[in-house]
Amino acid sequence: MFSRRALLGGAAAGTATLGLAACGGSSGGGSGSSEEITSLRIMAPLLSDTAPDPEGELQTAIEEFIGMPLEITWVPNSSYDDRVTVTMASDSIPHVMVQTGKTAEFAQTAQAGGYWDLTEILPEYENLTPQNDEVAHGASINGRTYGIFRLRDAMRAAISIRKDWLDALGLDEPRATDDLMEIARAFTEEDPAGDGSATTGLIIPAWSGYGNNGPYDLWETWHGTANVWKDEGGTLAPAFLAPEFLEANRSMRAMIESGHVNADFATMDSATWNEPFFTGQGGLIADVSSRGLQLLGLFKDADAEDYGDKVTMVGNLSRPDGSKWSLPTPGYSGYLSIPKASVPSDAQLATVLGALDKLSSAEGQRLLNNGIEGVNYEVDGDQSVAIESEEASLVQSDVSAFAQIGSQSNGYLGYPAKPEGEPETALDEKRLAFHETDMETAVFNPGAAYMSESYLQNGAILDQIVVDARLKYLAGQIDEAGLTAELERWTASGGQQVIDEMNELYQQGLN
Repeated sequence: MFSRRALLGGAAAGTATLGLAACGGSSGGGSGSSEEITSLRIMAPLLSDTAPDPEGELQTAIEEFIGMPLEITWVPNSSYDDRVTVTMASDSIPHVMVQTGKTAEFAQTAQAGGYWDLTEILPEYENLTPQNDEVAHGASINGRTYGIFRLRDAMRAAISIRKDWLDALGLDEPRATDDLMEIARAFTEEDPAGDGSATTGLIIPAWSGYGNNGPYDLWETWHGTANVWKDEGGTLAPAFLAPEFLEANRSMRAMIESGHVNADFATMDSATWNEPFFTGQGGLIADVSSRGLQLLGLFKDADAEDYGDKVTMVGNLSRPDGSKWSLPTPGYSGYLSIPKASVPSDAQLATVLGALDKLSSAEGQRLLNNGIEGVNYEVDGDQSVAIESEEASLVQSDVSAFAQIGSQSNGYLGYPAKPEGEPETALDEKRLAFHETDMETAVFNPGAAYMSESYLQNGAILDQIVVDARLKYLAGQIDEAGLTAELERWTASGGQQVIDEMNELYQQGLN
């Protein structure tokens, strides 16, 4: 519920695939065939402009590793979801289809028998057995597993801070929400750059959606708001109807009214989020820790000799009383699903899962996520170091695509990239340390596994009520009574039916 990943099914239009490897063909038989699978057909999204060469060095290495040729249809990410719909209605369905999220269409097709239910099957495969039970449960559809989830970091939250401004004002890094408010005030009012230029504290771009780990969601969680759904004695209730939600937005509105947040917070393009931080217009960003490393890179590009004191990061904040709730991500991004139409038999399923199991082993993960050792990277300790060559560039380009067909649900076993310099190394070590600590206070969404039929039909409209109400309140267009009234309108506009259906599913899951 309330995810940036669309839950509503939509009409699909035909789209052109990058025809480097056709989805159809005689290998493995057509849809519904009971022949032995001798070539693994996969459909996956392509996030870059160039698809891998099917005869390239990396694909050849992967095929040799799993002992089977690959026929991969790479589809531009922008049109991928539509292509899934078209493909599932065709007579040329792949053996493995990447699902980019828990969409209504995927859920409904899976529950109708279109994809294999792997709930009792995956434990037979060591490398496909989930490492994190909470992430696995959240990735399920009403408690059933219809795909192998693609692992992503469960903890990413961080606040990027202008370290040089902190040092100039003699301020400590924030530990609690009131610390951050004081730093935002000081960055706005006390000339942290020392040149008399106009500055602000917290930088927030226009942000649509609720429950998608945005800056407002972080702030609300740090004030004790539950993660989308709140378990109240075994009953689910929307987190935004709890008093902590109002408390959090009351303090955020106070920062905005005091000018400690950028004035264009309701309209600023999120694609330009780094710019005011880098150019000295603001000094705080609440987002993910990878952004802090990006920002440090910008300062390094500008001055490779004097960049190490520009950026620091901290993780999730506590409340002033010391209690702490940390906001995790769902911990996954879509699935590797297996359509029954193209893999109808148990023997064929075992072949497909066997190949995916190999790809999720340590060696398989390193092929998909790092490439070929000695060709595009070397190993230094437990980290990878890029090799510079034309051959290495070709393999590395293919890695960015092949990473999309990996699951890593058993835990990430690839090599992380070695930071380039001492400042990057120090900041990377710091972020990994606070992410590990924050996982101890992570608040997962107790309703993540469940899908209300009413929400699948009306979720977009219901979500918008919450998003608009929060933004109007923060912008001063409505008062607290108006915010409360708008949230009550969510309940009256179909939200209560969503609550009832979610609780019915939740009780079934608990029992």
